[in-house]
Amino acid sequence: MSTPGLLLLLLLLAPLPLQPSSLPWPDTTEGKATIAGLILSALDRATFFLEERLSEINLDGVVGFQVLEVQLKSIREAWAQDPLLQPLSQRVGKLAKKLAALLGRSIFYLKLSDPKYLREFQPTVQPGFWKLPHVWAHTNASLVYPTVEPQDSFSEESSDACLVQLLGTGADSSQPCGLSDFCRTFMTKPGCSGYYLSHQLLFFLLARMKGCTKGPFRQSQHYINLFCANMMDLNRRAEAIVYAYPTRDIFMENIMLCGMGGFSDFYKLRWLEAILSWQMPQGCFGRPAAEDEVSKATQHQQHFLRRVKRREKQFTDGCSSHNTATAVAALGGFLYILAEYPPHQSTLSPPGGH
Repeated sequence: MSTPGLLLLLLLLAPLPLQPSSLPWPDTTEGKATIAGLILSALDRATFFLEERLSEINLDGVVGFQVLEVQLKSIREAWAQDPLLQPLSQRVGKLAKKLAALLGRSIFYLKLSDPKYLREFQPTVQPGFWKLPHVWAHTNASLVYPTVEPQDSFSEESSDACLVQLLGTGADSSQPCGLSDFCRTFMTKPGCSGYYLSHQLLFFLLARMKGCTKGPFRQSQHYINLFCANMMDLNRRAEAIVYAYPTRDIFMENIMLCGMGGFSDFYKLRWLEAILSWQMPQGCFGRPAAEDEVSKATQHQQHFLRRVKRREKQFTDGCSSHNTATAVAALGGFLYILAEYPPHQSTLSPPGGH
């Protein structure tokens, strides 16, 4: 099982038959309330984890919870109008209030632990930065790359430099929406996969949040469509190998980001059920103890499948700051799309459906 390239090879095989979800279909208020209750319980536990380790959570972790807070505020307003969903709305509001207080305190700790990184990415933890989609689409399978690079050539240093240039937070005090020739090539390169692909999407999502519309940003929607089509393909392949641990983080990151991009087909009930099952007793997401031996056989693949982040916070009990951040923002997205649509118009893919 330790043959080099085995896990990557498995990802490239044809998908296996899909397993249907056991969650109720949200075509009634009762079904919607059941699913929402499960998600909120998971988010309550994750927020408790944040509170317990607030001084240790890195900026990536804070950003995931920042996105969740925005989602919760929108959900609370939507459900407050429905008498049957008002109890859920109150529960969401209570969680959002608690989260807002924690996020305010988190900035204090980030200033101590990583002030330069915080300064460069300050906009992403500012209130009002993250804007949620209100128009939904499905990914287009015809945009999937016929071949991808066999190795993930992603450079986090290059990606950070381009994101800082875009945000206009670099030491040179440049204006937002900057785009050098290098970053244009780096962020539009075809045939990428893994974290390179998700950061290409992140770049254009941040451009949208900043209101960048000139030059290559006129084609932002084209690139968002292209990248999410390929991220959907990667998620299906992760599902085909039963979400082997190294694939889970990128799987959830893809749901978080493409959900923010307005692609409703990332919100599948069977994927929601899988994510809920990965939460650890501490409330976090990360490496379960049972996965330790399995992961030893695949560590040589983790440069492709799992974030090896310079500032990643991996706790000794297996909890991961980045895993938890992508999980809560993905779960918040499932909750948000439930609130966006009345039950009979739910866009959640049906149990076992594509």
